[in-house]
Amino acid sequence: MGYLIGIDIGTSGTKTALFDISGKLIASSVFGYELFQPQNGWAEQNPEDWWNAVVLGLKEVIKKSKVDPKDIKGLGLSGQMHGLVMLDSSYNLLRNSIIWCDGRSSSQAHNIFEKCGNKLIKITANPAMPAFTAAKLLWVRDNEPDIYTKCAHILLPKDYIRFKLTGVLATEVSDASGMQLLDVPKRTWSQEICELLEIDTKILPKVYESTYISGYINDEAARLTGLYKGTPVAGGAGDQAASAVGSGIIQEGRVSDTLGSSGVVFAHTDKPIIDPKGRVHTFCHAVENAWHVMGVTQGAGLSLKWFKDNFWEQEIIQAKKQHIDVYDLLMQKVKDIKIGADNLIFLPYLMGERTPHLDTFARGVFFGISNIHSKAHFARAVIEGITYSQRDCLEILLNMGIKPKSIIAGGGGAKSQYWREVLADNFRQDVSTVVEDAGGCLGVAILAGVGTGIYKSVQSACNDIIQPKTVISPNLENSKKYDKYYQIYQNLYSQLKDTFKKLSEVK
Repeated sequence: MGYLIGIDIGTSGTKTALFDISGKLIASSVFGYELFQPQNGWAEQNPEDWWNAVVLGLKEVIKKSKVDPKDIKGLGLSGQMHGLVMLDSSYNLLRNSIIWCDGRSSSQAHNIFEKCGNKLIKITANPAMPAFTAAKLLWVRDNEPDIYTKCAHILLPKDYIRFKLTGVLATEVSDASGMQLLDVPKRTWSQEICELLEIDTKILPKVYESTYISGYINDEAARLTGLYKGTPVAGGAGDQAASAVGSGIIQEGRVSDTLGSSGVVFAHTDKPIIDPKGRVHTFCHAVENAWHVMGVTQGAGLSLKWFKDNFWEQEIIQAKKQHIDVYDLLMQKVKDIKIGADNLIFLPYLMGERTPHLDTFARGVFFGISNIHSKAHFARAVIEGITYSQRDCLEILLNMGIKPKSIIAGGGGAKSQYWREVLADNFRQDVSTVVEDAGGCLGVAILAGVGTGIYKSVQSACNDIIQPKTVISPNLENSKKYDKYYQIYQNLYSQLKDTFKKLSEVK
């Protein structure tokens, strides 16, 4: 019997999962780590924390499954996108990773636009953004020149783990698309953009397709993890492309909505469709010769976690006593609150926003607070506000000519039937889940299976393995109610945009 492993290096923790070749989950583990915020709007993590979580996760799934490591035929890597990992010439870490939700590099993003102009969207398929790796790298060059001059290699989060497992410096096209240094239509590094930004391409890793076997487990990694030396490691994918493969979003007409720390509406395309306004991202898909378009809510599950951690203390204790997940308890309480949370609206901009506003200065807002509002009202407003932001994403994709035949919901938020109902009512689309919701871990396990020859193609593997379930259809009466609040939600940003910027300037 053959097995495959998928590892997803997330923001709150790393999940490791082992599957048999039919796609059945055999064992999994999750190990968490810290997020550091030295200043408002900054976000960093220690890459060694990711590595420690990977080592612990691999040891645990091998122990749990009792699988002979020699029967593990391949391993795939998924991870949070855009994070900057810097190594010196001896492969030592130079600093903590500046991760995806960090907004400190807005001036560098502006400078990128000034230097590259219209070439930027034409080549990288995206506008200049502080979230992307290039702006983070230039921030280090401008503010930490001693570190920058020592930098010999840059990697993305999952690719640092690849290096630790195999000793190979490499990435793949889906994750590299989010660095703003890749020629997305051509699926290779852009010499022109690097020259304009005065970035030496020697610091970039080799870039491959996502199913390519980029390296093999080395002696040290085998000793630490229990894996068999020589186990193949595939290119893998950025977290969103990986989740899409794991949900079967591998042909036109298929759209997913992943509610994790960020929220992503993701559509497969057979050609690189680019929004000239740069409101959504066009990246290479993990499927060869395919691309994807996605809109991103910067603080989706992150907003709900923030609310839970800061205002739901008694309910956390209650959930522990009842031996239930605190989010299940939260959903039970908000279901009794009517649509619109009695005229309370939340803007989920805790870490700025990406789609459709591209505004690092935007911040979270509760609008319409009155003395009738309970904690449950606020919780429902948070869920609805995140959903309105996801609706913004879908509306842009529809206007670009994307025609969903189905929407697959994934991520932690999609585990709630209530939230899936809110999505269906707002999207006016059927929303379903999949039988084995292992997200990015399953996606990159499939990629590893293709790379090692277990499966003929990504498409055939997904068609055999991934099965939809629990279809929820929209309630059109509810849709009409949500429409009224959604219009107010949209107006609030335009009214507050300038004030957000002024607030950021107050010291």
